Amino acid sequence: MTTPFPFTAVVGQDDLRLALLLNAVSPAVGGVLVRGEKGTAKSTAVRALSALLPEVPVVAGCRFSCDPATPDPACPDGPHEAGPGTSRASRMVELPVGASEDRLVGALDIERALAEGVKAFEPGLLADAHRGILYVDEVNLLHDHLVDLLLDAAAMGASYVEREGVSVRHASKFLLVGTMNPEEGELRPQLLDRFGLTVEVAASREPDQRVEVVRRRLAYDDDPAGFASRWSDEESTVRQRIVAARELLPSVRLGDGALRQIAATCAAFEVDGMRADIVMARTATALAAWAGRTEVLAEDVRQAALLALPHRRRRNPFDAPGLDEDKLDQTLEEFSGSDADDEDPDPDGPGGGGQPPSEGPPQDGDGSGAQPEAGDGGEPQAGGAGAGEQSAVRAAEPFRTKVLSVPGLGDGAAGRRSRARTEQGRTTGARRPQGALTKLHLAATVQAAAPHQRTRGRSGPGLVLRRDDLRQATREGREGNFVLFVVDASGSMAARQRMSAVKGAVLSLLLDAYQRRDKVGLVTFRGSAADVALPPTSSVDAAAARLESLPTGGRTPLAAGLLRAHEVLRVERLRDPARRALVVVVTDGRATGGPEPVALSQRAARLFAAGGVASVVVDCESGPVRLGLAGQLAGELGGTAVTLDELRADSIAGLVKDVQRRAA
Repeated sequence: MTTPFPFTAVVGQDDLRLALLLNAVSPAVGGVLVRGEKGTAKSTAVRALSALLPEVPVVAGCRFSCDPATPDPACPDGPHEAGPGTSRASRMVELPVGASEDRLVGALDIERALAEGVKAFEPGLLADAHRGILYVDEVNLLHDHLVDLLLDAAAMGASYVEREGVSVRHASKFLLVGTMNPEEGELRPQLLDRFGLTVEVAASREPDQRVEVVRRRLAYDDDPAGFASRWSDEESTVRQRIVAARELLPSVRLGDGALRQIAATCAAFEVDGMRADIVMARTATALAAWAGRTEVLAEDVRQAALLALPHRRRRNPFDAPGLDEDKLDQTLEEFSGSDADDEDPDPDGPGGGGQPPSEGPPQDGDGSGAQPEAGDGGEPQAGGAGAGEQSAVRAAEPFRTKVLSVPGLGDGAAGRRSRARTEQGRTTGARRPQGALTKLHLAATVQAAAPHQRTRGRSGPGLVLRRDDLRQATREGREGNFVLFVVDASGSMAARQRMSAVKGAVLSLLLDAYQRRDKVGLVTFRGSAADVALPPTSSVDAAAARLESLPTGGRTPLAAGLLRAHEVLRVERLRDPARRALVVVVTDGRATGGPEPVALSQRAARLFAAGGVASVVVDCESGPVRLGLAGQLAGELGGTAVTLDELRADSIAGLVKDVQRRAA
């Protein structure tokens, strides 16, 4: 077994370590979501936490980890008699992003059910994680059907399996910990709210701290067991402190003053529902217990807000997470109560604060966090340099759009845009399995095996099955697509009011792409060239940021924009061949600059039509006299044209049908 990296040897990352320790003290806090760039010890810290947790008493032989003191009366392995039981180490179960539904919730043993006539249930990861940690790395990439199952289990504290004639219910209470890189896309709001706490992590910019990170990592890689033994005393100290805090937790008093501060803070930041209030109360109580106190202080409420509210105050996917700390301090001061602020100890002194013990070399104490700017922002972007360039225009208010779907039936990743053959959805038929069987079509399997029972010498109650009898269920659901925006940023689009409306329309489509679990990309063209402003990504936040800062000006190299978009599609098709593309060209249709710009843009457009790529042209032409160039471009692309006004939900009803009719 691989020796985990010691928790206390993680350099820095105080907020991350504190959030994990608070959940170790009080699992009722509800788990942790760790957001941050790659290479910031997210997974290392989470995996190290399980080694600090106390052992778990379990009923001997129970696959569902029942507590011998209070065994689950409905346990599938029960009923259990009261007894001392046994103990095992706290378990951390890792849920792979590509796991199947059967692997998560468990499944009926089909072969035994059909051959022996018994209902044998094989537990899944939700059973393994009961009374332990369920860890999901890259949780934002988890398929929707698995997210739904996690939400149900987290809400009810139990997993229900109803399928293929088997009905099983078992307890499933776990500490949910997820890590994610925001650049790869955001979480569904429902799952986001299920995480009690969230922390943002980033690599230190202090050379001394970075040196210590490298030094410790190299030492661990050279001799994991020896490195871990050198930190055993620190690990034991933290483990004992967790046990002491757990014992103290029931004695911690959450006074009315602290409760008023919690309620006022949640109301001030306009979080939805009441879960935030409950999580803040549990977190503040755990902070007091971790600090060795029996009274919740104002500083506990403040720290709880910083951990529990940032991911709950986001009103849409383009809002940056975080809290206005000045507003937080003002709210806490306004609603301070006598029992919430009788004391104001130094948070770094004995008994104060909730920060985990600091190990390793001393850190730079300026705390400024100031970073040098990446650039002065005054240089023109490539392809757009020259006279007449205008500064970026803010986008108009986004609006709700209806779906633009790709025609036909795809096989892409699960999503909510276009029709596709998926693992989830309604059953449409059966076929012979290609590879491992994942979804049994029971009726079709029985029908295939029935004619051969006599020749196979059947004599018992069960069917005599062969591998060739098994049938895979085919299902139809929805897939996510790759939506590539090709945006005209030339001088003909540069009127401020017009460009604001254009950006608002693209922002609206980006919001729709976020909700439908699409990948997005952004190509812009102006001046003399086209740029890939954003390579294909699942982060619509990044696309919105690039769009917001997009300047305009120069000529209109339409052909260059289309050719660059065609190249992006070609490369992406090699990387992700199952994900179908939808190209959204935002332009007034003009083409200027270079020899024969109109003819060249028409030839470039025909490449999309020849490849069968679904496309929509958003016609941005305005004024009393209109040339209809965007409509002509749509014809060459084999797609359809729609005006900015028609993008709105109440005006776009016929657009999808038009796209499908043209592609048929």
